[in-house]
Amino acid sequence: MKSFYLIVCALCMSFFANSQTRDNLQVETAKVNINLPIVSLALNTFEHIKIVSHSLKKDWIAENWNTNVFNPYKEVKKQYPLHISFEDSTYASPIPRNKVVTSRYGWRNRRAHNGIDIDLITGDDVMSMFDGVVRYVNTHAGHGKTIVVRHFNGLETVYAHLSRQSVKVNDTVKKGQIIGKGGTTGNARGSHLHLEVLFQGIPIHPEYLFDFSDEDHTIHANDIWVNTKWTTAYRHNSKRKSNIEICTTEAEAIESKQAEKKLYTVRRGDTLSRISNKYNVSIASLCKENSIRKTSTLRIGQKLIVTQ
Repeated sequence: MKSFYLIVCALCMSFFANSQTRDNLQVETAKVNINLPIVSLALNTFEHIKIVSHSLKKDWIAENWNTNVFNPYKEVKKQYPLHISFEDSTYASPIPRNKVVTSRYGWRNRRAHNGIDIDLITGDDVMSMFDGVVRYVNTHAGHGKTIVVRHFNGLETVYAHLSRQSVKVNDTVKKGQIIGKGGTTGNARGSHLHLEVLFQGIPIHPEYLFDFSDEDHTIHANDIWVNTKWTTAYRHNSKRKSNIEICTTEAEAIESKQAEKKLYTVRRGDTLSRISNKYNVSIASLCKENSIRKTSTLRIGQKLIVTQ
């Protein structure tokens, strides 16, 4: 018991000694702080924060950089919603004439059409929509002569069916710079530019990001969030323009995703084609969501999932 009291006393003495040392240190520190050039320290700290903030900006050019394959992100796990930022409010038109969209992003001939087709004449200049670095210059299956430019926000633009490629991989290009000539190479019925927009290998509906109907070449928003509705071709009809509602925050994208699926009750005279036209979705989308075939007979009162 006596040894126990001795131990307790020793611990108490140690505690008071350490407390006194801490108090002395605080006093000394306070004295030093009084003599510091406070204004100078604040300015240096502010400049340091700016430098650190700039250095933390993501280097999209270095990520998964591969000049030999069309999609270098095949093994990367997809995380939604996607967030894309633009520093500018406009893009450069990819062709030097009015942009006439002849086929849109969506389901076409039982296949995914992951871009839009813009009418042009063989030999027309094709320009890069933004500043960036050329990642891929090759002949790609179905696309013919193709160029992929990666931009500094991670977005990639794809220019296909070209008759000529005027740049090389790893070339730095400017917004509006000529990179090739339009043509009919690959599986092209008539001369046109097949334009795709990719983010980490995911094809995004180009008209969700850009307005192709105006002469100002505007981007819909500087910050755009993308859910799976705008990265899944079978949910759209390549013959009609989709109803575009931009999500500018993550919360909006999540809420939009939750509101996508609706239940429709089949009525007398309904067909898949009629329901498809009513909700502006493809028949393929209806069939896939409801595990039915195009030839399936609809029953009055039947519930169908409609993903808009």
